[in-house]
Amino acid sequence: MSRSMPGQDAAMLQDMSPLLKIRAERDRMSAIERRIGDFLLDNAHLLRDYSSQQLASALGISQSSVVKFSQKLGFKGYPDLKFSIGEALARADAGPGVPHPAPPAQPPHMALGDALWRGKARAREETSVVNPVERIDAVVQAIAGADRVFLCGMGQDGLHARSFGLRLALHGIATVAHSDPLSMAASVHTAHPRDVLVAFSEHGRQSDLCHLSRRFRERRGYIVSITRHSANPLRAHADTPLLVCAHDEEGLVESLIYQAALEHLLDMTLLLLCRRSGHLSVDERDRIGQTPHAADP
Repeated sequence: MSRSMPGQDAAMLQDMSPLLKIRAERDRMSAIERRIGDFLLDNAHLLRDYSSQQLASALGISQSSVVKFSQKLGFKGYPDLKFSIGEALARADAGPGVPHPAPPAQPPHMALGDALWRGKARAREETSVVNPVERIDAVVQAIAGADRVFLCGMGQDGLHARSFGLRLALHGIATVAHSDPLSMAASVHTAHPRDVLVAFSEHGRQSDLCHLSRRFRERRGYIVSITRHSANPLRAHADTPLLVCAHDEEGLVESLIYQAALEHLLDMTLLLLCRRSGHLSVDERDRIGQTPHAADP
C-alpha cells in the first residue's frame, strides 16, 4: 500500500484561488496569520486601497508579517497576492451586461436556510480542494485491498465511524467498528499488514486514538485519519490523512457544515469504491439486516 507524499499539501495550493486558499488553510495558521486572513476575506473588495504597510498598521502588526503571509500562500509578496485577489473578484463579478433587479427580501427562515446551504457548499468545495485525487485514490486502494477495515471514533466521530463501517460492510468489505478505544484496542491485537485502520477525530487530539494508531503501526497496518485540516497528533500518525474544512463564526453552524463536508467526503470515497468493484446499485435498506458487521453491541 502506498504512503501519501509529503509535498502534496504545498503542491495542491498552486491552482486554488487566493481567497479559497485562505479559507482552506485557516485551521493551520498562527493567530497573526488568521487575523490577516480574516481581514482579507472580510475586506477583499477594498484591498486595492491598502498597501502592505497600511494593512499592517490597520491590524497592529509588522509589515514583514504581511509579506511572509503572502509568501506562505505561494505569492512573491503582498502586491502579487492583492492582484490575484482582485482578479478572482473580477471573475466572480463578471456576468451579463443587463442588470438584474434586486431579489425581494427573504423570510427569516428561508434566509437562514440559504445561508446554511451556502456554508455547506463552501465547506464541501474547500474539503475537495485540500484532498487531491491522489490522496483519495490511495484511501480507496487501501480499503479495496484490505482484509479488514477497522473504524474508530468517539462521540459524534463514533457515529460517523459506525455509519461508514456499516456502509462498507453492505458492499462486502469486512469491518470492525467501535466507539470505545478499549474495545478497539483488543481488536487491534489481531491486526496484520493487510488491514486498514480508519480513525475519526474532528480535532485529532484524543490520546487514546493516537495510542491505537501507534499499536496499529506496530502491526504494520495501514492508517487513515479523518480530521480537520489542521496540524494535529492523529494526522501525524496516518499514512494517508483525509482532511475536512469547515468554518463559521457560530459554533453550532460550524458543527453542521463540518458534518456535511465530512459526509460528502465519505460519500465520494464509497462511490469510488463501488465503481472500482463494479457495484453501483445496492439497496442498502434491503441488505442492512443480512450483512455481517462487527460493531459495538
